[in-house]
Amino acid sequence: MPASIDYYFTPASPWAYLGHDRFVALARQHGATVTVKPVHYGEVFAVSGGLPLQKRAPQRQAYRLVELQRWSEHLGKPMHVQPKFFPVNPDLAACWILAAEEQGAAHALALTGAVGRALWEQERDIADPVTLGALAADCGLDPAALAARAASADMSARYKALTQEAIDRGVFGAPTYVVDGEPFWGQDRLDFLARKLAK
Repeated sequence: MPASIDYYFTPASPWAYLGHDRFVALARQHGATVTVKPVHYGEVFAVSGGLPLQKRAPQRQAYRLVELQRWSEHLGKPMHVQPKFFPVNPDLAACWILAAEEQGAAHALALTGAVGRALWEQERDIADPVTLGALAADCGLDPAALAARAASADMSARYKALTQEAIDRGVFGAPTYVVDGEPFWGQDRLDFLARKLAK
């Protein structure tokens, strides 16, 4: 029976961006189903001991940039490690992705990848509805329909509920992939996820 993967992330995460394409390919290779679950990591950090980037010690912030550059070069994925529109509020993008998920996981995964590339490769503002509309159109989605759904009260409620679900399941970082209750935190754990899926 094909595995089912819960994919927790924030659209603003550089690590989710670095792992996204590999994760999608891995899930496809193993015939796994993916449930796309963007969550509010500000709330996750508040109860899990994490700190927003701006509040981390200078040496941690500096090393993060070194690691991002290393991974970008290692994976051959172009990346501005300090993009023009970062930090950025990811909530609107998350709701657009959830709206796309209502049309199928493939649509949500495509939009998630497009949002990541927009932020980290193209230095575009993913908090701007115009940017999100253009990305949705590029993914073959209806921007007006997604905008309306993303702005709805029930979409905000789903985003909030997923955030609480992540907290309840012990998620503390992005991205986190969960299979059969087993979490895999970080794009650098995709090899372990691959072994799990191969069993």
